[in-house]
Amino acid sequence: MHRADAKCTQIAGGRYRDLVSGSVVVIGIDPYLIDFSMPEFADTGLTADDIQTGLEQSAAILNAEGYTAELCLISLMPDTVTAQLKRALDARTWDCVVIGAGIRTMPSNLVLFEIILNVVHTHAPQAKICFNTAPTDTVAAVARWI
Repeated sequence: MHRADAKCTQIAGGRYRDLVSGSVVVIGIDPYLIDFSMPEFADTGLTADDIQTGLEQSAAILNAEGYTAELCLISLMPDTVTAQLKRALDARTWDCVVIGAGIRTMPSNLVLFEIILNVVHTHAPQAKICFNTAPTDTVAAVARWI
């Protein structure tokens, strides 16, 4: 459902808010597998705990807003990633797939990004694809598309 088609519900104080719905899978690298000594990751100033916490908070917010959101934290091994993604994407019909910045913006992950795009294209062709720039702006990325 597009946000413009959202239903409204009354909340405390007589205000109304949109109820949204849709299924969202957030694909990111398992932050505990990232080598933060590599300059491209070290320059972010993030830690594995920062990323994990941000992703979990974003998923919790999406779920609280009415989406069905799940995290799909992947490995860095191409064969493993393909199998992980197929399992996650085939588990339900997804309305939106978020591909994390740690996958897209790091030059060392170009092949990984291509694998992800092609698996998503094959296993969730109906899904909108969106991108976050940090674990904490995932909700805004989803709101742009569903």
